[in-house]
Amino acid sequence: MSNMRDAALSSKAWPFEEARRVLKRYEKAPPEKGYVLFETGYGPSGLPHIGTFGEVARTTMIMRAFREICDIPAKLICFSDDLDGMRKVPGNVPNQEELAEHLQKPLTSVPDPFGEYESFGHHNNAMLRRFLDTFGFEYEFYSATEFYNSGAFDEVLLRAAKRYDDIMKVMLKSLREERRQTYSIFLPIHPETGRVLYVPMKEVNAKDGTITFDDEDGCEWTLPVTGGNVKLQWKPDFGARWAALGVDFEMYGKDHSTNTPIYDRICEILGHKKPEHFTYELFLDDQGQKISKSSGNGISIDEWLTYASTESLSYFMYQKPKTAKRLYFDVIPKAMDEYHQQLRAYVGQDETQGCSNPVWHIHGGDVPQSDMVVPFSMLLNLAAVANADDKDQLWGFIRRYAPDASPEANPQLDQAAGFAVRYYNDFVKPTKTYRMPTELEREALIDLRDQLKAWEGGLDAEELQSVVYACGRERFDPLRAWFGALYEVLLGASQGPRFGGFIALYGIDETIVLIDDALAGKFV
Repeated sequence: MSNMRDAALSSKAWPFEEARRVLKRYEKAPPEKGYVLFETGYGPSGLPHIGTFGEVARTTMIMRAFREICDIPAKLICFSDDLDGMRKVPGNVPNQEELAEHLQKPLTSVPDPFGEYESFGHHNNAMLRRFLDTFGFEYEFYSATEFYNSGAFDEVLLRAAKRYDDIMKVMLKSLREERRQTYSIFLPIHPETGRVLYVPMKEVNAKDGTITFDDEDGCEWTLPVTGGNVKLQWKPDFGARWAALGVDFEMYGKDHSTNTPIYDRICEILGHKKPEHFTYELFLDDQGQKISKSSGNGISIDEWLTYASTESLSYFMYQKPKTAKRLYFDVIPKAMDEYHQQLRAYVGQDETQGCSNPVWHIHGGDVPQSDMVVPFSMLLNLAAVANADDKDQLWGFIRRYAPDASPEANPQLDQAAGFAVRYYNDFVKPTKTYRMPTELEREALIDLRDQLKAWEGGLDAEELQSVVYACGRERFDPLRAWFGALYEVLLGASQGPRFGGFIALYGIDETIVLIDDALAGKFV
């Protein structure tokens, strides 16, 4: 057994802890289906949002960890609930009126408001797959419409008809009195209107595998439960899908956690062992509100990728999945810099430390080296003082600071420089507010300027940081008030980089001019 496997089997990193729980299912015998199945579900009622990515990224991390600790094959299914009826028109799509005519139809029967795909469900599935493919996820895509229509679900649906009363008992316990009167686990799809009907059953015939009901107009229909004529309500659908596919692991948001015993029991009634679960905390926007697909608050995947790398987003998703996290634009620079700090740390780590490092889980053990000789936060500050419109302006400073660096030799840094310019122009520039220095701050700034004029020590960031400290140490208590003044007076920001590193990157002469301009009131 390799050292890496030993380290993985004892690692406290949460993907390894989850992987060991999945492995325990098969300590007596390997899975009859020949592999362990991880699943993520997706409700395509709106455009895919970042929470969906998080679910697949985290499940992938657990699947990678599972492969590291044993030799049982494993695969991931991404399942789209695209047979669900469209309850309301999402607020962030065009042609709202046209869509409103198709309420309650399955999403794969609703026209695509963007006019690109055969249905709204197909459009949202394509968006989801495009996003997942951007990140190189290894998955099989399943559509509920195809799953029901193809007959792949028929055996479990017939079993659900046979065990209808048992499943109804589980469901009725969880429902309010008025809902119990009309509830059925089966939702017929009307043969004429194509709408998903929420109607009580007159009969469930287990022998024939049919249901009989009256539609909204009082017409009686009898339909087979198989072949896509009927779908299951969403809670029974969860458990039935686990039984039909033989799912071993699925994670979902905390909002599902109260339903877990229902999903599990239905799965067991339908003849399959319940899967392992992992419940993660939900993402919040900058106001502390839950991020939702329909309202479109928070950040989309495309938006994150406009300002930062895919790996920085994976890093954000790795961090504390059981803690509610605010997900808005201010978290992006921190995620970028911490990801690269972890890449640099990984180089010197042994197997035990390495498999607890987030980058092992992001890259599945094949961890690249960081070429970021300048932190992302520093690039942002450089973009701010240079008022940069393109990354070439930043490269002029970078080359002087790190003569061996180039866009070709440092592709991560080159990409980050482009992200920094974009982020600066969209988020930092509109909120930049400079102020004049106080008398004490003016005195310290003049001291710093004069010391830089006399400086002959080259561009060593640590030595320059000592100069910055010396100018503030005697004058400011606490010292952070001095750094706050530097950021607010010189950069128009409330926080900023290690200032010695900033001087080394921006240039000594340039910093002297920056201080003189600020003292002269040119920025206010």
